[in-house]
Amino acid sequence: MSVNYNGIALVLNCGSSSIKYQVVDTTLDAPLASGLVERVTDHNEGVRSVIESLSQPDSGVDLSQLTVVGHRVVQGGSEFSAPTIIDDEVQDGIAKLSVLAPLHNPGHVAGIAAARAAFPDIPHVAVFDTAFHQTLSEAAYSYAIDQRLAHEHGIRRYGFHGTSHGYVSRECARLMDRDPKELRIITLHLGNGASADAIKGGHAIDTSMGLTPLDGLVMGSRTGAIDPAVVFHLHRAAGMDIDEIDDLFNKRSGMLGLTGYSDMRDVHKAIEEGSHEAKVALDIYTRRIKGYVGQYMAQLGGLDAIVFTAGVGENDDIVRLESLAGLEELGIEIDEERNAGRKKQETLISTDSSRVQVWVIPTNEEREIALQSIASVS
Repeated sequence: MSVNYNGIALVLNCGSSSIKYQVVDTTLDAPLASGLVERVTDHNEGVRSVIESLSQPDSGVDLSQLTVVGHRVVQGGSEFSAPTIIDDEVQDGIAKLSVLAPLHNPGHVAGIAAARAAFPDIPHVAVFDTAFHQTLSEAAYSYAIDQRLAHEHGIRRYGFHGTSHGYVSRECARLMDRDPKELRIITLHLGNGASADAIKGGHAIDTSMGLTPLDGLVMGSRTGAIDPAVVFHLHRAAGMDIDEIDDLFNKRSGMLGLTGYSDMRDVHKAIEEGSHEAKVALDIYTRRIKGYVGQYMAQLGGLDAIVFTAGVGENDDIVRLESLAGLEELGIEIDEERNAGRKKQETLISTDSSRVQVWVIPTNEEREIALQSIASVS
């Protein structure tokens, strides 16, 4: 039986103090409407602001035609491995997972409750960042700690940015005119948050983020992978408590900690002005990416394509070039002319002789959420 992906979805990404929204007609390339409500203190008021904006005569949206409301949810744990129609039990399940995502899931739950009250006659679907990574093997997702504690407290690798990795990997297969089941792809979602995925036959087999979005690549303000004993050392030597170290690792580290800037454009400007610290920071950033490319090539047993996506991946040609420099012996060759500049559309940036194709593919997580949500209620 074929799955119906046609319809109109209101996609909501509710944070603790903001609501991003987009209305997607899946038969059209561009969204019907999009926006952001900031400084939200009451999610019922926030959702009402969204409805008010979309109800304006010039919004281009007829809310009576909505097929579904799709909700981005960061943490689905082991319980939610696919898009899920939301009822009271599912909403409670997402709330209980806040222990694993205290910065994200509480806002999602508040937004879900408000949206369900505002649209009681339309199905609501949760699409989880973690769901795409439920295909990881036990060896790939397990940590080498006491397994009783791990099971009791849900300690494992979950992975994030799943909607983005899934979307661009399928787009890559389409652009290559290949069946996704035949391909080995590394996807690099490089934004303020950043993660790498190894995808084989259309399924994730490894991912750089772990229990939380802190692990893996260097990010705008997050450390990425770091020796866990740094926590113990900072507590003993610097007298920092757990909350202070949490804040340091998540909000005052990464490129911000290395350079004072979380925006890569500021880092490049500092390099142009002669900053040694900024140049070293860029080297750290791209060296970490290169390391994951090599690791994932080994895990995949070869490689057909690499995809850059998200804000840095789509717009920063220096990062793209330096992340893959020196990998020619592995069949990865970048065409500097093709790579130059920002990419607002799908672009092949490898040479014609490169054994591995390298693409820049703009991500579209909202469209992916819309497609999955509509398919779930069709």
